[in-house]
Amino acid sequence: MSNAIDTAYLLDMLRWQRPEGSVAQQVFCEHYLEPVFGLPDKYGNYILTVLNEDGTFPSVCFTAHHDTVHFTGGFQTVEVTLDTAYTPDGDCLGADCTTGIFIILEMIDALVPGQYVIHAGEEVGCVGSGGIIVSNPPWLSEISSVISFDRYGVESLVTHQMGYRTCSYEFADSLIDILNIGLVKDTTGVYTDSNEYRDDVPECTNIAVGYNKQHSKYETQDLDYLRVLIPALIEADWSKLVIKRNPKVVNIKEGTTAED
Repeated sequence: MSNAIDTAYLLDMLRWQRPEGSVAQQVFCEHYLEPVFGLPDKYGNYILTVLNEDGTFPSVCFTAHHDTVHFTGGFQTVEVTLDTAYTPDGDCLGADCTTGIFIILEMIDALVPGQYVIHAGEEVGCVGSGGIIVSNPPWLSEISSVISFDRYGVESLVTHQMGYRTCSYEFADSLIDILNIGLVKDTTGVYTDSNEYRDDVPECTNIAVGYNKQHSKYETQDLDYLRVLIPALIEADWSKLVIKRNPKVVNIKEGTTAED
């Protein structure tokens, strides 16, 4: 891929129906991920580090997942109307989380420093990210934030998942300022891989990538939004992120006494 935002590449990836454990998922990973990441770890995660310009380890981890909620593996038709992608014959589009993978591939191609992880089994209980936490790899202590690309809409920046704070408002505000694309703080996050890191990493969030009505046959992907989001991610000054949350102290439900 070039640094241009080639949404045709995303549309090609969206054809693949790949529930966890399916042959289609395995072949998809071999085709799209292994040429970039190499082989997965023992939990099925694909991990790649792009070092900072000075050779130091990056402090930001960017994540997505390679399984979808399709009932069966195989291929579906993907069409585009008014810059919105959808499937007329699949049981869901699978932009959750194919779009996140596409974003990460674009960032890697642009050599944006970061620890990149495309997890296995998010849709069946965050199997891959849970495995990372259990195995506690050395890089885990090097990162101070985890940013998942796995949220619906075009403005959500998740500060809470399952009612628990996973990133500070200070961090959220700094990320909003850095990207400058109209994101807003959202306390209604449900659950994705970044939540698995919340007891070990200070700031864990999930940001909107432009899909809607996920997990349904009416799922869509806003392609025009990606032409705004991806350049913002590539050009961002990640050194300006504010790290505030203590992961060992602040994991309590919204509405109780906290730093809110």
